[in-house]
Parts: sequence; C-alpha cells; structure tokens
Amino acid sequence: MNFAATSDIRTPSFDVWNVSLGAATSAIGSHDFPDALAAALRLLCPFQMMNGFLYSPNGSAFDLYNERIVAERSIIVGRYLAGAFVLDPFYDAVRSDSSERMIVMRDLAPDDFTQTEYFRLHYATTEIVDEIGFVLKLEAGFVAVLSLSRTGIAPLFSAEDLQRLKAAAPIVCALGERHWFQLPSLSPESRAASPAVKIDHPSLTKRELEIVTLILKGHSTLSLAAVLSLSPNTVKVHRRQVYAKLNISSQAELFRLFLA
Repeated sequence: MNFAATSDIRTPSFDVWNVSLGAATSAIGSHDFPDALAAALRLLCPFQMMNGFLYSPNGSAFDLYNERIVAERSIIVGRYLAGAFVLDPFYDAVRSDSSERMIVMRDLAPDDFTQTEYFRLHYATTEIVDEIGFVLKLEAGFVAVLSLSRTGIAPLFSAEDLQRLKAAAPIVCALGERHWFQLPSLSPESRAASPAVKIDHPSLTKRELEIVTLILKGHSTLSLAAVLSLSPNTVKVHRRQVYAKLNISSQAELFRLFLA
C-alpha cells in the first residue's frame, strides 16, 4: 500500500448533494439504503468498494455489509472474520475509541504494515490500495466500521478527498447508525456463539505474546521498542526467543501458527 496522496477534486453542487442525501435518508431501513448512501458518497469522490464489519464489546467480529463482494468473499470476509480482524488497524482504533468519526488507514497503520502477512493476504490479494472508514455506534455496545476502498490502479484518496469525506462524516455516521443500529442481521444466538479471538500460546510468556501480536500487526523493531518501552536490542532478543520456542523462521509461519 503506497501511502502517498494524489489530487482528485470533485465537488457536487449543493442541490445535487441534498437530493442524494434525501434519497439515502428515505431508504433507511430498506435493502436499498447502502446503494443510496454509496451513490451520495461517490458525489464527493470516487471509490471502488464499500463494505463494513461489526465488532462486539467482547472483541468478536461480524459481517455488517459485504453484499457487493462475491468473487473475493472468502478473502475479504471469511478469512477476516475467522480471526485476521485482530490485526486490522481499524479494529484497534475502534477498540480504543468508539466515537463516531472518519478514520484513515494510512494514519493508523504501523510502520511495517505493508510487510505483514496480513497485508499480503488481505490487501495485496484484493488489490485495495487505500481505505477510509466511518465509525458507527450501534446497540448493546457494538461498533461498526463502514469502509470505502480504492482498488487496483485507482489513485489514492487525495487530501481534498479526505477533507470532503471527513466533513461528511457526521451525516454519514448518523445515517448509518439509524439504518444498522438494531443489528437486524445478527441474532442473539450468533452474538453469544462467537468468542473473542486471542493470540495465545502455552509456551510463550505474556511479554512474548505482546511481541508476537505487535509483529503480526506490522510494527518494526524500533516501533516495538517504542510501544513497549524496551531497547531495540531487547526486542530482537525476544523475537529470536519466540521464533526458537515456536521452531519457526518467518512471519508467514508466525501468521499461520496463530491465525491460519
């Protein structure tokens, strides 16, 4: 993911924007709402995909809106919900701050995020090159992120794009919360049946598990040292000990061991 910005200015007229918002508002509670909302947002800037995931207070993940994803569903949805979501910078962001707002992947991702196995499997495979998300507060402490992504050869969201989307975030969050607030696709049984995913291993100490988690999320040695208030040499020693205990030699093996 090349986190550089490009310029792509498209400003809708006030009349056109109001008509589009009116259509989205009228569609709240119906199957047409996501398409109507996406149509309004495309007046602000183009994007190739809109999808969303839902997170419970105990740290589980569920499908919010991924109806347009067909061919890559096993990659974008299935693998993500199976456990890879714990490595998502958006997941970390909403776990620490669930307030309604717009979040930007390039602002949240650790310094070595593009070198991770998670990035290779989720972003590189699906050709997502840039992503922003709107944070929605739903019932019973659930939080959702509705994402807009650019894929393939599309340019990254420019500074102007991000400014317009951020300005629209209050209305986008309000509409999204009104539509999805009661979690119509999620039964009480399915909520209770999905325990939180934990990165754990009986051979590793608490500190070593912290190291593993941060490595998988994309933190470099220097970033790990800063986050854990350790020296870079100490981090390197911990990393070597972890790999030796687990009898592995690469991050790909580490990912398969914990999140295959």
